[in-house]
Amino acid sequence: MWRRVIVISSTAKRNVHRNLLGKGKAGYRVMPRNGLRDLKLDDAIARTASLSISLCSFRCWVRAFSGDSCDYREKIRNGFLKDIKLNDAIGLFGEMVKSRPFPSIIEFSRLLSAIAKMKKFDVVISMGEEMHKLGIRHDLFTYSIFIGCFCRTSELPFALAILGKMMKLGFEPSIVTLSSLLNGYCHGNKISDAISLLDQMVELGFKPDTVTFTTLIHGLFLNNKASEAVAFVDRMAAKGCQPSLVTYGVVINGICKRGSMDLDLNLLKKMEKGKIEPNVVIYSTVIDGLCKYRDVNEALDLFNEMENKGIKPNVITYNSLISCLCNYGRWSDTSRLLSDMIKRKLNPDVVTFNALIDALMKEGKLLEAEELYKEMIRRSIDPDTITYSSLINGFCMHDRLDEAERMVEFMVSKGCFPDIVTCNTLINGLCKSKRVEDGMEVFREMSQRGIVGNTITYTTLMQGYFQVGDCDNAQKLFKQMVSDGVPRDIVTYSNLLHGLCNNGKLEKALVIYHDMQKSEIELDITTYNIIIHGMCKAGEIEDAHELFCSLRLKGLQPDVVTYTTMISGFCRKDLKQDAYALFSKMKEDEIFPNDCTYNTLIRAYLRDGDKVTSVELIKEMRSCKFCGDASTISLVYDMLYDGRLDKSFLKMLS
Repeated sequence: MWRRVIVISSTAKRNVHRNLLGKGKAGYRVMPRNGLRDLKLDDAIARTASLSISLCSFRCWVRAFSGDSCDYREKIRNGFLKDIKLNDAIGLFGEMVKSRPFPSIIEFSRLLSAIAKMKKFDVVISMGEEMHKLGIRHDLFTYSIFIGCFCRTSELPFALAILGKMMKLGFEPSIVTLSSLLNGYCHGNKISDAISLLDQMVELGFKPDTVTFTTLIHGLFLNNKASEAVAFVDRMAAKGCQPSLVTYGVVINGICKRGSMDLDLNLLKKMEKGKIEPNVVIYSTVIDGLCKYRDVNEALDLFNEMENKGIKPNVITYNSLISCLCNYGRWSDTSRLLSDMIKRKLNPDVVTFNALIDALMKEGKLLEAEELYKEMIRRSIDPDTITYSSLINGFCMHDRLDEAERMVEFMVSKGCFPDIVTCNTLINGLCKSKRVEDGMEVFREMSQRGIVGNTITYTTLMQGYFQVGDCDNAQKLFKQMVSDGVPRDIVTYSNLLHGLCNNGKLEKALVIYHDMQKSEIELDITTYNIIIHGMCKAGEIEDAHELFCSLRLKGLQPDVVTYTTMISGFCRKDLKQDAYALFSKMKEDEIFPNDCTYNTLIRAYLRDGDKVTSVELIKEMRSCKFCGDASTISLVYDMLYDGRLDKSFLKMLS
């Protein structure tokens, strides 16, 4: 880090500067502790590695684009800078630096500001250097522009150097200048320095505005410091710098996105008790957060509280509640809110209809969903990708694949193009119906349209191939996924292992499993359940039991699936005593057997002719509210037919 030292004169006017530069009390330090080197503007430019324009090439560029078609003053006066293009801006700068006398610094500032708005920060800095070499003196505004540019290019040391030079020349930094520095600190992950700077700004009489507050709050949220953001707002209010409604809105929105609803509700209460009253935007944000992360009843309570205070809900408020109520299947409440919404002359929008259609489709209410879709059209509300994707998902779920494919064609004809969610939905429907080649055709078409397949796309297609027993193509697809750089998650690997094990490819599955152990992928109990099942299915019961016994050493707790899989493996090998011992151990460990566990053991003892143990297990199973499954009842019917059992067994099971 640069050594930074600034010499400040001892006059009273410089006291503010001393404090800002750490020359006063220790509590006022805002610059990095190793001081600030007195860099000239051209030194800063020369040392900035990120600049894409050298001074020499910049001068050539200026000469190339400058012209004499119109006086620069007339151009600036006629609003030429409003929508200026970069090449024209460089040409105008060329005209200005050739003029004698030079234009005023105000006119240069306007041009530099226009280019900075284009985010061409390197060009602005190069122009500043050219002005410096020509002897054009910078003012507070141009220095502030340069500081902003260095901050936006993550060159904070140079921004601080410019600040030092500017203050040495007697310019007092403005709130805009210091806000730019705050932004630089935040983007440089130097939050503590940013907070320290703002504290000093307040102490020295600067009144932070909404932009300043919002800049720092965004920085806190970028660094996952939600509680610190709330504490910061409280501290500023205590110092007499009351944050605006916009600032509160930013904080509440940031907290909601992280699901910290207790923090949000506390902040809302503080607002209600304080001078700033929450508006419909604030309430809607909190209601949306409660719907997503807490309980819809709390959201409804807040909705009623908001209405009692005379704050009228808007479409966004209703949409959050309707979407949540739909997900819970609370149709009467949904209908009530819809009626209320229409009475208030708040027309449902595409978001409202999307929530309703999606929920109806998921509940299997296709006719109702299609009616709502038609109602959208009648109301001249254009369906979007989400609408079509929900309808396509509903058709796929009910094996109406031809209609799903027609819906895709129809949405394209309406100029609404499928996204990755739409494509994945259709691929999933096709694969579940064992039409994996049609799924691959959709995959190829989406690639041609520029839609890149994601983890879900590849995993779904692999699963489809395994479902039809095509292990080779499934593995080829996995290799393609790796070569395409598509991230693989635990679900991808679990599907790969499950597919290989189910298709009798235990050895290949074990190779993948060992590779996973060597990688950084954290294996969960589901992964081990798949491998144990594969080993049991292949008759490798000893290896399966050894892996089962090692789970606790790996920090994993076997679940009901693990125990049931192992019990089933023992039963397949006619090791009923081992199976029953594990069944007893399972209950000791407070892993409660499910219907599959009981039925597996009952079938094993029935086949062995042990009616006494079978009856005990059936009674225990029935006391747990489980009943015989299709395989067990089928076995009992066969044994009844052979005369090995009487009808009492059938009565006990049903």
